[in-house]
Amino acid sequence: MKLYYAPTSPYVRKVMILLEETGQLDDVEVINVATTPLAADGGLLTKNPLAKVPALERPDGPTLYDSRVITAFLDARRGDQLYPTSARRWETLTLEATADGILDAALLMTYEGRLRPQDKQMPEWVEGQWDKIARAVVALNTRWMSHLSGPLDMGQIAVACALAYVDFRHGVRDWRHGNDQLAAWFKAFESRPSMVSTVPPAG
Repeated sequence: MKLYYAPTSPYVRKVMILLEETGQLDDVEVINVATTPLAADGGLLTKNPLAKVPALERPDGPTLYDSRVITAFLDARRGDQLYPTSARRWETLTLEATADGILDAALLMTYEGRLRPQDKQMPEWVEGQWDKIARAVVALNTRWMSHLSGPLDMGQIAVACALAYVDFRHGVRDWRHGNDQLAAWFKAFESRPSMVSTVPPAG
């Protein structure tokens, strides 16, 4: 299999952590691509019409894309280790959706500053995206700590990747303030070998 990859993508990081945690790193060839909403990679377009990473090319089926599709597929290859088959599955999926919502908002904030001309940037839009992140972080801190503190699953990995990306691109906003339980959980989780090995390069 081939994984189309960008080292700073938090969605790719989710996949890389799952591969490491489930012992599948050697099953995937990583192909580094540079793609943005304004400059799609031509090779990636032939695999994913949305020109987004991650995309997983398989020898026996169409290329998979969207990180949640890829992680579910790869986890199924290893007997559903990180997506529980019990009632806890729905909590795991909801946590992953919450984390991806944080990522979506944080990425839009990043694009606003990096891709849109300065005279066309909209501070109100940026603050609206941050409000989504702030609300989600409070919800994680107040409603989800028992799940986050339980057995490792994809919800935890997704939340860790989301919080790490907020630190990476928007650290000055300090999501930790007032969210002490979540901050303590993240401090412990980010020391996992799979998190350490997938820290994105600066830039």
